[in-house]
Amino acid sequence: MLVSEQSGLRAWFPEETEAEFREIARAYRKESDLLGEAFESAVRRGVALIEQFPEAAPVAGGIVRRRVLRRFPFSHFYVIESDRIRILAIAHHRRRPGYWAARHQS
Repeated sequence: MLVSEQSGLRAWFPEETEAEFREIARAYRKESDLLGEAFESAVRRGVALIEQFPEAAPVAGGIVRRRVLRRFPFSHFYVIESDRIRILAIAHHRRRPGYWAARHQS
């Protein structure tokens, strides 16, 4: 599970999101180990910022917030819950828009 402990609320990657993250990282690693490491680092930095400032990202719809990754065409989509921050997706900006939307219902 990918988490950071920089603030009171911890981020949580449900199984679908964790698998998605690993798949994207693997694809980047096929191009270059350094690129894969850079992607993983960008996601982790994003998670740390989300935990530190959960309400800083704009609302993407309803209660879902979106934080754009730097350098990569992906965003974190997440919801702030009472005891954690649930990362719904690490979604590409142009591929399958909104596929993750039903995840905040579960």
